[in-house]
Amino acid sequence: MDFRKKWLSTEEAKKIDITNYLSLLGYNPTKVINVDFWYSSPLRDENTPSFKVNQKLNLWFDHGLGKGGNLIDFGILYHNCTVSEFLEKVNINFSLQQPAFVHPNKNIGTDPKIKILENFPLTSPVLLRYLEERKIPIEIAEQFCIEVRYELNDTNYYGIGFKNNSGGYEIRNPYFKNSSSPKDITTINNGSEQALVFEGFIDFLSYKTTTKNLPENAQDFVVLNSVSFFERARPFMEYHKHIRLYLDRDLTGITCTERALSLSSKYKDESMLYKNHNDFNDWIMNPAKAPKKSLGRRL
Repeated sequence: MDFRKKWLSTEEAKKIDITNYLSLLGYNPTKVINVDFWYSSPLRDENTPSFKVNQKLNLWFDHGLGKGGNLIDFGILYHNCTVSEFLEKVNINFSLQQPAFVHPNKNIGTDPKIKILENFPLTSPVLLRYLEERKIPIEIAEQFCIEVRYELNDTNYYGIGFKNNSGGYEIRNPYFKNSSSPKDITTINNGSEQALVFEGFIDFLSYKTTTKNLPENAQDFVVLNSVSFFERARPFMEYHKHIRLYLDRDLTGITCTERALSLSSKYKDESMLYKNHNDFNDWIMNPAKAPKKSLGRRL
């Protein structure tokens, strides 16, 4: 089955939360009364807001125009297009995954599960552009990542997949950050005496980008995929003589780093390298402070 061609149907598009769609377009309500969201009309100029969305019914009505309906009715007026043209516009976004756009009346359950349907080399232009925006070359990403098609709440999506030790995937695209089961750490054992530790795979790929001329066996790697897995990763990390921590510079990352330093002299905090940034990737995205390629030789 080719999941590239699985687009939202007309009925599925009608279930998109209109208030969230308006937010995407840059329109915010001027007032909210119970389930009624009032806006200055996106369809015309007006001084007194008279465009109402009933969020419970997920329907809109423009009192100045005397028109209303569902999201598709709004879309063909706003974009001055046909139904099929509007569905194409919607699907450009929804083929990626924007969970906030699903109307709350849709029965999605209390514990939605991601089911991996298919995987293959990275090819989707949107995902390649996302990596480019993150300053990660495709030749680096394709060494460690694949493109995954997955199902969530009876709809198919796609994203960049990074596999963990238990066969689950960390999944990223411009709109979505989640994991498939089972959740676990990812280790890369090259037989080195040093292990480099990252919270997420985007930071790991960022590091590989800055040190791509180093030999493949220069370091071993641990991607925690969540700082909550630090204890799970300790046996692999502490097998090494040197453990270099490249965790995030937020409270959670700093706290985890401080705890690690208290456990053993093997641990070394490398996050001061990007102390004025959120994480390693945030640092390399700033061209004024690009990392040096000799970075990987430090101990």
